[in-house]
Amino acid sequence: MKKTIVLGAALVCALLPLPRTAAGAEESAAVYCKSAYLCDFQSGTEVFEQNAEAHLPIASMCKIMTLLLSFEAEERGELDLSEQITVSERAAGMGGSQVFLQENLSYTAGDLIKSIAVCSANDSCVAVAERLCGSEEAFVERMNERAKQLGAENTLFSNCTGLPKEPQYSCAKDVSLMLRALLEHEKYFAYSRVWLEDFSHPDGRVTTITNTNKLIRFYEGCDGGKTGFTQQAGYCLAATAQRGGMRLVSVVIGADTSEHRFAATKQLLDRTFNTYENRVLLKEGEQAGAELDVRGGKKKRCPVRAERDLTLFCKKGADEKTEIRFCLDEAHKAPVRAGERAGEAVLYRDGREYARCALLAAEDVEKSNWADAFRDAARNWN
Repeated sequence: MKKTIVLGAALVCALLPLPRTAAGAEESAAVYCKSAYLCDFQSGTEVFEQNAEAHLPIASMCKIMTLLLSFEAEERGELDLSEQITVSERAAGMGGSQVFLQENLSYTAGDLIKSIAVCSANDSCVAVAERLCGSEEAFVERMNERAKQLGAENTLFSNCTGLPKEPQYSCAKDVSLMLRALLEHEKYFAYSRVWLEDFSHPDGRVTTITNTNKLIRFYEGCDGGKTGFTQQAGYCLAATAQRGGMRLVSVVIGADTSEHRFAATKQLLDRTFNTYENRVLLKEGEQAGAELDVRGGKKKRCPVRAERDLTLFCKKGADEKTEIRFCLDEAHKAPVRAGERAGEAVLYRDGREYARCALLAAEDVEKSNWADAFRDAARNWN
């Protein structure tokens, strides 16, 4: 049995200490990068930016969009993760980082997507692109369309791998938009959290794949993201980490060394985790203090609960002016079932809408019968 090992970027066992000025103060690791951006995942609130909208090559970080389109196709039923994809000559012949696919052999879509997420396999990117759109060129058109839908106005893709090809560019802020969209897909994390795994080929070969995002192993809470490197782009990293119910998204473009992209990302994440919080203003499952009107039910009103936590991303201890307004649907006709959508809770910050979440019926309300109608009539008569 033949076995190959794909290591991706050089292993970083300890993040590089930050440089110091002559006065002894620490400089930001972001100075080693052409561009950087950090935001809250849920609200998109910007925390840090450095040339965040500058047009720059992003190398393999463009595979974030390749992965996003793959998971969106799977959710629409256009792709089954267990289906077999036959590798074309073009896909098998891709250079750069790869998992060494063999032409005319078939692999499951899930394994190909995993190799993209873990070891940045260019050959798998093209194989998936050809399966979804018939050709890489058609797939790139979809990538650009989806970027515009996300509001990534400073992005233009020319391929699905990030290998150098003009014109092609993006920016740190746009990459954060793409990564935030990808993180909405829970199945992505089954792949992004993989550190080391054997990739089995149909012909008996085994390729050991290692996650190119070393923070997966060496940074608490990091469970996703995408690295990138070419001579033109420099060292890039989009990463996400979650602690205490708060998820952050960081993007670094054009670091001068692999160590500096990880150090810059770690510092940006550390500073934000240390100084910000996700303040829960309405807890998931908590009754909202509002009631849904019910027509023709055994009860005239039904309590409602929050579908998820309604949170405010802010500095720890900050005095924030907030208000929650409950926008309930028009009266529902009985029967009403617990969990049925009943409206929305809208959070305002400084008088402007900040976030919203669905309100759900907190209990069942059965349809009234003739006995209920008689009882109500008797009560009203008295």
